[in-house]
Amino acid sequence: MSVLVLVGAVTGGVLLQRTSQMSDELLDRVAPARVEAYRLQSALLNQETGLRGYIATSDEQFLQPYTEGKRTEQGSAARIRKLTDGHQQPAVDLAAIEQAAGAWRRTYAEPAIGQVRAGHRQAANAGMGRGKADFDHLRSLFSAQNRHLTDLRDHDHAQLKHVRTLRNWVLGGLVAVLLLTCLVLAVLLRLLVTRPLQILRTTARAVAAGDFDRHIVPQGPADLRALATDVESMREQIVTELQAARSRHKTLVRQAEELDAQALELRRSNAELEQFAYVASHDLQEPLRKVASFCQLLDKRYGDKLDERGKQYIDFAVDGAKRMQVLINDLLTFSRVGRIGDAHIALDLAEPLDKALVNLTTAAEESGARVTRPEALPQITGDPTLLTMLWQNLIGNAIKFRHPDRAPDIRITCAPQPDGDGGSDTGMWLLTVTDNGIGIPEEFAEKVFVIFQRLHGRDAYTGTGIGLALCKKIVEYHGGKIWIDTDHTDGTRFCFTLRATPVKDSAPAPGTTLEGVPA
Repeated sequence: MSVLVLVGAVTGGVLLQRTSQMSDELLDRVAPARVEAYRLQSALLNQETGLRGYIATSDEQFLQPYTEGKRTEQGSAARIRKLTDGHQQPAVDLAAIEQAAGAWRRTYAEPAIGQVRAGHRQAANAGMGRGKADFDHLRSLFSAQNRHLTDLRDHDHAQLKHVRTLRNWVLGGLVAVLLLTCLVLAVLLRLLVTRPLQILRTTARAVAAGDFDRHIVPQGPADLRALATDVESMREQIVTELQAARSRHKTLVRQAEELDAQALELRRSNAELEQFAYVASHDLQEPLRKVASFCQLLDKRYGDKLDERGKQYIDFAVDGAKRMQVLINDLLTFSRVGRIGDAHIALDLAEPLDKALVNLTTAAEESGARVTRPEALPQITGDPTLLTMLWQNLIGNAIKFRHPDRAPDIRITCAPQPDGDGGSDTGMWLLTVTDNGIGIPEEFAEKVFVIFQRLHGRDAYTGTGIGLALCKKIVEYHGGKIWIDTDHTDGTRFCFTLRATPVKDSAPAPGTTLEGVPA
């Protein structure tokens, strides 16, 4: 089939090219050459007519056709010569016409024009008979040229018709051979390919329907036998994988039952831990309150009998009991984040910020703190109590760890968090709390988020060191993260992210400055 197609393509291409060449010869060369021959002859006739008119009237205007005819003659002769390049007879005819026309102008036309201009028109009229004889010779050459060009056209037309006929017969024969070859191939395909493929398809469908034990027997040509062998190998692999999958399914069912049992045990254990934390906090606080109360009573009743060191010992005991009580409450609060309440609601992030600022009103007034916040914050889904604790701890730390030489200046910002390509389609908001306080050294940027980690002594700053650890747990519970911007050196800048509510995103507006007491 490939050889047949190649031979047909080459033969058809050659014949089509030959037909195209003959058509181009007729349309682009012979036909334009005949037109130019008529234009050449018309130019010479115009020269003869203009010359006779000039001899008869002595009017120079009659020479215009003569002059234009010469220019047209030259252009047409050049085009005829180019169009008939390769044909001998048209070149001979053109040379004869040009030679005769030149002789007519040289021996008759130009001398007659000179005689008229010299005032000898009678002499010019006397030579008109000889000029007419010369031009009649030109007319005979015109007839010969037209006849030869017509013969050339008829010859090329006959060749074109012959080539077209040959082309049609050859192409028809190729089509007939192609159809016969296709018929033979169809029979061979039916015997050698279609029937084995049908058997293979039937067997494969049976296997696909669930009859995995049905073997596929290779039949037909080598390629089909190889295909059948591969399908049989695939069936065997499927059977093996199916057996393994059934075994794994049994294992997974057993593991799922074990996981369900473990989940039930874990829920029971978590419930017991919650109850234990609650009971332990109350049971531990009661002895601590008793120790602190009796130490205070001891100081009140026997204080005048104790020396300075004895009073100091009592103060140490009371302070230790109170600090232990604070530690227990902080531990209870830390352990309950994300496990007690679980009030996930859609809220404006400005609401917990307002509550936190109200709770910090006294500390803000005493320190002269200046808080700058956005006019609008985004909508998020979260626990309002935990978010209030988050704002209160971050702003409270900024007030507590203020610089001794200046009032606290706290700035809160909010903006969409850009993604990896610089866009803002992550659905997260980046919030920052920046102060002008004493700052946190870079080497402690991770340590401060560890529970009970303190950078200062209790005599310098109060607290248990659980605030930032609580902030980290709250932010991570809401799907974000928190860190310290170590590039900010004039104070401390805490950065954290929160996911916005998908239904309603609120972009932050320009900030508002609050002096002392928050709005």
